Amino acid sequence: MKIIGISPLDKDATASLVEDGKILFAAGEERFSRQKQHSGFPRLAIQAALEATGTKPEEIDAVAYAFLTWDQEERSIDESFAKEREATAAFRHENLQEKLANAEQRIPARTVPVPGLTHPNQTREKSFAHETFYRLAGGSPMTAKHFEEKAEEEWKTLGIAEHRKWQQELESGLAEFGLLGKLKRFEHHLSHAANSYLASGLERALIVTFDGYGTGLAGSISIGEGGKLRRLQNIRYPNSLGTFYETVTSSLGFRADRHAGKIVGLAAYGDPSVLTDILMERMEIKDGGYRIHENLNIYFSRHLAARFPMIDVAAAYQTALERVACEVVKYWVDKTGCDAIVMSGGVVANVKMNQRIFEIPGVKKMFVYPNMGDGGCGSGLAMYMSWPGGVGVPIDNVYLGPGYSPAQIRKALDGAGLQYSEPANLAAEVARRIHGGEVVARFDGRMEYGPRALGNRTIMYHGRDPEVNQWLNQRLGRTEFMPFAPVTLYEARDKCYFNVSGAEHTAEFMTVTFDCTDFMKSTCPAAVHVDGTARPQLIRREKNPGYYDIVKEHEKLSGSPSVINTSFNMHEEPIVCSPEDAVRAFLDGRIDGLVAGPYYVENPLLAQTRSRGRALAGSRA
Repeated sequence: MKIIGISPLDKDATASLVEDGKILFAAGEERFSRQKQHSGFPRLAIQAALEATGTKPEEIDAVAYAFLTWDQEERSIDESFAKEREATAAFRHENLQEKLANAEQRIPARTVPVPGLTHPNQTREKSFAHETFYRLAGGSPMTAKHFEEKAEEEWKTLGIAEHRKWQQELESGLAEFGLLGKLKRFEHHLSHAANSYLASGLERALIVTFDGYGTGLAGSISIGEGGKLRRLQNIRYPNSLGTFYETVTSSLGFRADRHAGKIVGLAAYGDPSVLTDILMERMEIKDGGYRIHENLNIYFSRHLAARFPMIDVAAAYQTALERVACEVVKYWVDKTGCDAIVMSGGVVANVKMNQRIFEIPGVKKMFVYPNMGDGGCGSGLAMYMSWPGGVGVPIDNVYLGPGYSPAQIRKALDGAGLQYSEPANLAAEVARRIHGGEVVARFDGRMEYGPRALGNRTIMYHGRDPEVNQWLNQRLGRTEFMPFAPVTLYEARDKCYFNVSGAEHTAEFMTVTFDCTDFMKSTCPAAVHVDGTARPQLIRREKNPGYYDIVKEHEKLSGSPSVINTSFNMHEEPIVCSPEDAVRAFLDGRIDGLVAGPYYVENPLLAQTRSRGRALAGSRA
């Protein structure tokens, strides 16, 4: 049975083609359109999937979509908000301003710089009028409730309108392919639950989904057993950890739907004791679920951001997120006796939260679906619909996008007028250059599916220089607070990280942090965050021999089994897809070298600069 799975169209529109539970092709529309987090019908991705697999539209048995019809979604929204009004009518955050005044006394004096901030205690300074409004709208019990109710009404109106809009675009797009009559709709959180469990290869597991919103829900707890799923608990919107984190992301000056990872990075510099207790007073955790009071009132987090250091606000939100998630998961671990956890949903892109969940007593195994956000919904439902039964094998890799032949790569290089060589031992040549301080991009094999660059659309550098996080991000036009992630040889995992056992599989997809050993801190400090953690990709040779060999050759030269890995793209652009994308990003990013299939390319602009520098040094001598 062949199924096309389509993710929600509101952002990161993605298409997957699955046959009998196995993903044959999967890619986000953004990679083809070059529009970051592309919204709308994934026309190019569907066409690419059909062409890459040699499939005709008439051979497709069904199309799976991760939302119900717009009117069904409207009923889910109305039901969720009605229950929320009833549950939170009596909530009052008592003595809030007094508690905030006390919290101000806990702000540490700081002098150590935080990369990306003008001062370690930098706040989101606003005008007096703005700060007064935030204090009233977010920090006064009576007015805060009014603005929460106003936000609920605005959210409902917009949400329903969006569902109608995307339904029309979905149906129109499918009609172009002759697939409209094969459309099957599903409740959103089933898609997250299905992809995490069915791809895990585990016989029995607790299935946890946390995201922003989906069919009236913000999360769910299920049990997976023998290849079948059974729902245990629904967590209703607006009690959303995704919304909770998005509000602080926006309030700290970043894009709520794109830059949550920056908050994870900022949080490590802050002191969670300043504000966490105040946030936790808004949480109600019981019976395996939770409620977040006044979660849609963004003015509360804006009030905090204008009054407290950004790093302390980030630290409090990160810590509160971890506490709520861990308490919920621990309840169900104890209740079900499951020692294996599988997770999906946009919130589990938070790698630090994932580490804390894995550290819960009684948890022995953990798997996070590699495309955990809504971009992975289509593949989850397509697997679910075509599943042959029983327990499957663990997902092997996510190199599921398009690949390009040497001839196609040569055409792009020739078209740009680039000179290239074909080294006999490409891995050794690349490792030598990385070890010598060059920044090298790699474009080879099929493109990765999901948000992480895992070797085939990657930029590499040695990990000896902690300052690389500043200068390379500047070169690439990025502003980040987390260090670059390392790719580490699978067999060196215990030499570099603590408590890896049971999370090795998910660590192959860079979905969890670990505490670093002294060896890792000394040999690859650029990948170690200020809190002593790193989020590695563990690489096995059988999964990606060309990539593995580069890291192995680098180990021979340096003694370090790790190399810095960051995504091959320019600021606010999607990861490169085609050879032409790779050439443009290579030249725009002033990257020293490019591995393009079997070829090695030196950046001609940088080569000229180095040549002039050597000539000048020679004349001075």
